[in-house]
Amino acid sequence: MVDTTSMKAEGFVQEAKGRVKDAVGAISGDAAMQAGGKIDQLGGRAKHEFADLYDANESRLEAVTAFIQERPFVALGIVSLVGLVIGRLIFRKRG
Repeated sequence: MVDTTSMKAEGFVQEAKGRVKDAVGAISGDAAMQAGGKIDQLGGRAKHEFADLYDANESRLEAVTAFIQERPFVALGIVSLVGLVIGRLIFRKRG
C-alpha cells in the first residue's frame, strides 16, 4: 500500500520549495534557479495529484486484486479473451 498522506505532504513541501526557488531566481535574475523552481513545483504538484488519484481508485484496485486471487482461472480467461480481441483488431488479415 502507498502512504498517500506522506506523499501528499512531500508534494506540498516540494511545491513550496519550488515556489521559493522560482521567486529567488526571479529576484536575482538567475534563470537556471527559476527554471529549477518551476520543475520542483510541477514535481510536487504531480506527487499530490498521484496521491489523490490513488486514493480515488484504491478501493477498485483492492476489488480487482481480490477477484484475481479468488478466481485466478476466470481472470486468466478474461485477460486471454481481451488479448485475443486486441490482437485481432491490430493484426487484421489484409487480403
